[in-house]
Amino acid sequence: MSLKARIQEDMKTAMKAREAARLAAIRLLMAAMKQKEVDERIELDDAGVVQVIEKMLKQRRDSIAQYEAAKRQDLADAEKFEVQVLAAYMPQGLTAAEVEAAVAAALAESGAKGPADMGKVMAIVKPRVAGRADMAEVSRLIRAKLAAP
Repeated sequence: MSLKARIQEDMKTAMKAREAARLAAIRLLMAAMKQKEVDERIELDDAGVVQVIEKMLKQRRDSIAQYEAAKRQDLADAEKFEVQVLAAYMPQGLTAAEVEAAVAAALAESGAKGPADMGKVMAIVKPRVAGRADMAEVSRLIRAKLAAP
C-alpha cells in the first residue's frame, strides 16, 4: 500500500472513530499533498509525500517553539499532537551513527577540504538521508567536520 493510500485509509478510520483532532491533522496533510499536486501538476509518489510531511513537521516544530516562548502551552500541545500524527507517516529514522557514517562517506566522496565545500557535501548526503534524518542536524554535523582541521 502506498503512503498516500495509507493516509487516506487512516482518515477514514479517524472519521469512523470520531477522533476530531487526529482527523483534522490528517486533513491538513491531505490538503497539503493535494496543493502540491495541483501546483506542480504531478501525482505524488511516496518520496513526494515524505517531502510534504517533512515540510509540515518543520512548520509545526517552529510553531511549537514560538508558542512555548509566548507561554501558550495550549497551542503548543495542539501542534505537538499534529507532530505525532505526521511523524507516524515518516520512514524509520537513522541512528546518529548511521548519519555520521553517511556524512563521512560523503566527505570522502566529494573530497571536501573546508567550509566552502559545504554545498558539494550536502548534495551528496541529502538524497541518502532525506526523510530519515533531521537535515538541520546533518548540516551542523557537516559544518563541524569541515571546520575541524
